[in-house]
Amino acid sequence: MRLRKDNDLMQEDEIILVAQVSDALAHPARIKIYQYIMQCNKERQPVCNKDVVAAFDYSQATISQHIKKLVQADLVQMRKDDKKSMYYANIGILSKYLAATKKFSTFQA
Repeated sequence: MRLRKDNDLMQEDEIILVAQVSDALAHPARIKIYQYIMQCNKERQPVCNKDVVAAFDYSQATISQHIKKLVQADLVQMRKDDKKSMYYANIGILSKYLAATKKFSTFQA
């Protein structure tokens, strides 16, 4: 008989993280926007709202709502640069999310 260790179970903070990030990534547009911001950051290109609006066929208001959801989940960090808001992908949160979902998916009762 194998005894299950407590570290096999997701911790409360991991459960909350998976729920928040999953909710933020639940819309295809948000996944595309997050991917765009990650790619721009990888190429060391600054990203502001105007850049995201130019890259997608969505209104500025729609882009702002989607980015707000990504920021709330901490997938995107926003920094004010003069009059613009600059966006940066938070890869650390994505890594934690992937680790937690892997833990969840490999859990066996």
